[in-house]
Amino acid sequence: MNLALEIALTHVRYRVRQSLVAVAGVATGVGFSIMMAALMEGSQNDFMRQLIDALPHIAVSDERRQAPLQPAEAAFDAAEIRGLTPDARRRGIKNPLAIMASLEGWVPGAVAPSTKTQAILRYAARDVAASIVGIDPHREPKVSALATQMRKGTLASLFRASNAIILGDRLAEKIGARVGSNITVQASNGSRVSAQVVGLFRSGVRAIDESTAYVLVKTAQVLAQQTGLVNELRVRVTDPMAAHDVARRIEREIGYKSVAWQEAHEDLLSAFVVRNILMYTIVGAILLVASFGTYNIISTITHEKTRDIAILKSLGLREATVRRIFVIESLLIGLMGALAGWVLGYALTRALGLIEIRNPMIDVTRLPLVYSLLHYVIAAGVALASSLVAGYFPARKASRVYPVDIIRGAT
Repeated sequence: MNLALEIALTHVRYRVRQSLVAVAGVATGVGFSIMMAALMEGSQNDFMRQLIDALPHIAVSDERRQAPLQPAEAAFDAAEIRGLTPDARRRGIKNPLAIMASLEGWVPGAVAPSTKTQAILRYAARDVAASIVGIDPHREPKVSALATQMRKGTLASLFRASNAIILGDRLAEKIGARVGSNITVQASNGSRVSAQVVGLFRSGVRAIDESTAYVLVKTAQVLAQQTGLVNELRVRVTDPMAAHDVARRIEREIGYKSVAWQEAHEDLLSAFVVRNILMYTIVGAILLVASFGTYNIISTITHEKTRDIAILKSLGLREATVRRIFVIESLLIGLMGALAGWVLGYALTRALGLIEIRNPMIDVTRLPLVYSLLHYVIAAGVALASSLVAGYFPARKASRVYPVDIIRGAT
C-alpha cells in the first residue's frame, strides 16, 4: 500500500498542471453545489417559517369530519342516514371554555378562542369581501405571530376604539383605508357595524394580507348575531412539526375537526418534495460534470505511463497493485478538490449573503441561506465517489496491460 501511494503521489506531482485542472474542476463542482444547497434550503426554510407563522399551527373548527351517529344507526347495522340537519342549528363549539381548559392541560403550547365570519367591507364607495376574525388580544400573541406582523398600531389598539378593526395592508390598499378611517362592516346575515381602523398587519402571505381583518371576539359575535359564539380554537404547539399528531389527538378527544398546518398546506409541501428532488439532481449533475475532468486526467496519465506500467508489472507488481495506484490518484484529486471546494463553497455562500435586496413589497433584505455541515459532507462524499468511479475504469484498463506487448512495441 505504501508503494502504491508513493507512486500515485509521484504521478500527481509530476503532472502539476493537469492535476490542478482536475482539482479545480472538482472544487468548482463542490463549491457551487454547496452554495446552491444553502440557497435553496434557506429559501425553503424561510418560506416555511412565514407559512407556519402566518396562521396558528392547529385550527379547531365547529365542524366534524363525519356526521354524528344517529340512534337508528346505532341500533341497526343496515340503517344509514345522510343529509340530516336539525330545524335550528346553533353554530359554534359547545362549552369552549371547558374545552380550552382541557386542552391547556396537555397540549404542549397555547390555546386561544376566536370567532370567524364573512363580511363586506365598505369604504369610499368600494366593497371588498373579507374574512373577519374575532380574537382575544391577550391570548393571540401566544398562538400566532400577529403581534410581530403589525406595521401600524398594536393588538392592544383593539381596546381603544368602539368596534376597532385591524386590516391586512393589501386589504386596506384595496379599499383605500388607512389608520383612523371609519369603515362599514356588513356580515352575510345582514348585521352591520361601523368600525374604526386602528392598525395594519402584513403576514407575508398575499392571500391572507388581502382578505383578512381582525376584531375583538365580542365584535365578531355581534356581526354573527350570536352571543358567546366561539367557532374556532387557535392552537400553537412548541414543535411545529408535531402539529399533525397533536391535531389528531385533539380531534379524537373532543370530536371537532382539527386541521394542522401540514394538512392545510399539503399541496405546497408536495411541491417542496419535487423541489428538493430537482435541487439534488442539479447538484449531482454539477458534481458529475466535474468528475469527467478527473476521468480525463487519469486516462491521460495511464496512457502516458503505459511503458512504466509494463516495467512495474515485469518487476512483479500484480494487477490489483497497479489498479490501486491509479484509484489512489483519483481519490487524491477528489480529496484535494473537495477540500478546496469547501473553502470555495463557504466563500460563495458568504458572498451571496452580502447581496442586499431592496423591495418595498417584501420584508426580506438579505437572501435566506442555511450553513449546514450536511451540505459539505454530501458534496464531498459525491465528489469522492465520482472521482473513485472516474479513476476505476482507466485503472482497470491499465492493470490489464501485457508487459511483453508493450516492451516489444505492440499497441
